[in-house]
Amino acid sequence: MHAQFVLFDGFDPLDVIAPYEVLGAGAALGADTAFTVEFASAEGERLVPSGVPGISLRAVAAVDAGRADLVVVPGAVVLTEDDVRRVFGAALATPLAGALATAVGRDGVVVATVCGGSVLLGMAGLLAGRTATTNSGATALLGSLGARAVEARVADDGDLVTAGGVTSGLDLGLHLLDRFLGPDAALAAERLFHHERRGTTWTAR
Repeated sequence: MHAQFVLFDGFDPLDVIAPYEVLGAGAALGADTAFTVEFASAEGERLVPSGVPGISLRAVAAVDAGRADLVVVPGAVVLTEDDVRRVFGAALATPLAGALATAVGRDGVVVATVCGGSVLLGMAGLLAGRTATTNSGATALLGSLGARAVEARVADDGDLVTAGGVTSGLDLGLHLLDRFLGPDAALAAERLFHHERRGTTWTAR
């Protein structure tokens, strides 16, 4: 299985790195199948500055739902709703909006978000009627964008899996390991990262 982690100017590096490491550890944990992981941007290969000064990550490919089984969208380092609209608005003014719309609409592709990544999808008009979570400070904003906002650490709505605040990327990664590779892989990753998942996962069951 192939996972792409979306980078855009101003992204939150912890939103990306935590689930990237967890999913990328599957092969080392002896899972029968494993994720391959890569950083991607709408523009293709480039050095992408995060919202934390001095931290950038290099995208090695373009966001492409035709290649990916899983597309993970982070939030951004923002403090106010004006910051959210500025940073996400700039990101959506690039080819990223179309790439995310393709991923959300493509059969067989799961789109996952961490923290404000769900708000980014909502601002792109991609969450109407879907159940999703985000950080606690953006729940009302997420609801105003057409989503059914729930306050959960992780919300699994089938081909859309969203996670709450910034550290919930660890829980998202473990949930996805459990869902796709099985509980043994998730338990092994919990031991490796010395982290036990928190809270109840909302599911569409």
